[in-house]
Amino acid sequence: MKSKPHWPQQLFLLANGQTLAPKNASREHMGSKAFNLLRMAQLGLPVPPALVIGTHYTRHPEECMLPVLSVGLPELEKATGQTLGDPRNPLIVSVRSGAPVSMPGMMETLLNIGLCDKTLPGLLRQTGNPRMVWDAYRRLVASYGEIVAGLSASVFEDALDHATQGRDERELDFSELRNLTRQYLVLYAENARHAFPQDAQEQLTQAIRAVFASWHAPKAQAYRELNGISADMGTAVTLQRMVFGNTGSHSGAGVGFTRDPSTGEPQLWVDFLVNAQGEDVVSGRRNAHGHEALANVAAQAWHELEAATKLLELEFTDMQDFEFTVQDGALFLLQTRTGKRTPLATARIALDLLDEGVIDAATAIERTRGLDEQSLGTVQLAAQADPQSPLSPLAQAMSACSGVASGEIALDGERAAERTASGVQVILLRKEAETNDIAALESASGLLTQMGARTSHAAVVARQLGKVCLVACAGLHIDLSSRTVSIGDQTLKEGDVITLDGNHGHVYLGKIATVRQLDEALIARWRALLAGAGHEKQKGKSPA
Repeated sequence: MKSKPHWPQQLFLLANGQTLAPKNASREHMGSKAFNLLRMAQLGLPVPPALVIGTHYTRHPEECMLPVLSVGLPELEKATGQTLGDPRNPLIVSVRSGAPVSMPGMMETLLNIGLCDKTLPGLLRQTGNPRMVWDAYRRLVASYGEIVAGLSASVFEDALDHATQGRDERELDFSELRNLTRQYLVLYAENARHAFPQDAQEQLTQAIRAVFASWHAPKAQAYRELNGISADMGTAVTLQRMVFGNTGSHSGAGVGFTRDPSTGEPQLWVDFLVNAQGEDVVSGRRNAHGHEALANVAAQAWHELEAATKLLELEFTDMQDFEFTVQDGALFLLQTRTGKRTPLATARIALDLLDEGVIDAATAIERTRGLDEQSLGTVQLAAQADPQSPLSPLAQAMSACSGVASGEIALDGERAAERTASGVQVILLRKEAETNDIAALESASGLLTQMGARTSHAAVVARQLGKVCLVACAGLHIDLSSRTVSIGDQTLKEGDVITLDGNHGHVYLGKIATVRQLDEALIARWRALLAGAGHEKQKGKSPA
């Protein structure tokens, strides 16, 4: 009788709300993303089955391949009832990173791994949705080309722009997507100098290597340096059965916070894209809509999400940043983590959770320890307090982080760093909100983008850094060749000064005076917390 293969200590299988092997699952070994997936599944929340490759393999990724392919993958296939590379019933997976400490958008993700010419008919048979299948295939070729083969995203973006002719890409029908996918395959071969891999196992192994390699990417290193994160901890890699948000009008992908990350108000703060995949929202390359879009296309999923997020806060005892997909009206949760927030939101959330009985006073004090009273308020435009001198904005955008920032226009990281080194405040203007801009975000006073969502990874990082951030500014157009921008009906050049109002989502010409408005009611609550716990605090200082 053939003996069962030994299960490696650094592989973890998540299915049916538990880790099937090994039993010593921990955040340190599984990474924060996978460990939280396990906790969500244990709460009975809808989480697709997954195989987790532990952080141990970061230094030597090749050592994981044999156990993954010979032991872990067969167990994942058994849990899903599907087989990677099978032409009739293929397993299609996402390959995601996940360090023990959250690093939003700093490492890579690949979706739709396992889709190829051989498995495409099987996915068609599973879903009955040719448009979705061809859409998923063309997305895979483009992302694989960019992340694994190192091709420029513009190779595929230019072809997409030509195919859409100004339309939303979600308006392309299945025949247009089929033609676009075939064009992508040709572009991949021409630029990578080899054909796109048609073997599902090769796709998987290359994707695993690429995600592990992204731990060492410059933007990931910069983020760790900024936040004092050790490079020794490494990242886990999660292989998870795909759920598809691009199956039609009752599907979509979203990212949200259980409370407003700018103000701390106790209301869901959601970005959602109908008929889309998750990368559309977090990449910064697409605009998104609020929770109303989800409620309109999948009301039951919206109600389930409301209930699920309440459970998440009770389980994790803090405001959560979560990702989800709706496939044909069914909700699936793909991630949760403690949400990045402003100092004002930090205080409001801690005090509200204390009042709700979710945390105790000692925890509330610890979470607000680094604050001072001056941080418990917002910077406002002084002119807004004077109705006799109304301001006229150049353009409107979506606010991802409140406050006001003025500075010279800078169109890239080099310009931002150069002017900041000279003592000049700058506003970084970009077409898309991308995490590659993290070094520039650190030196800039604010970020304004033409595209992007409030919950894109770059917007999350900007909020964590305390930068005013406006995204999806339809009135903004950037011409890098001439180093000029048009905002509304104004044409400006690099070096001209603008002001971002993150409180109302407005862009203004020139520098505008500001005032700081403290939240006196919130300050009084915070003082009462400290006094009640027997702590003394000098005005303007942090608690002892």
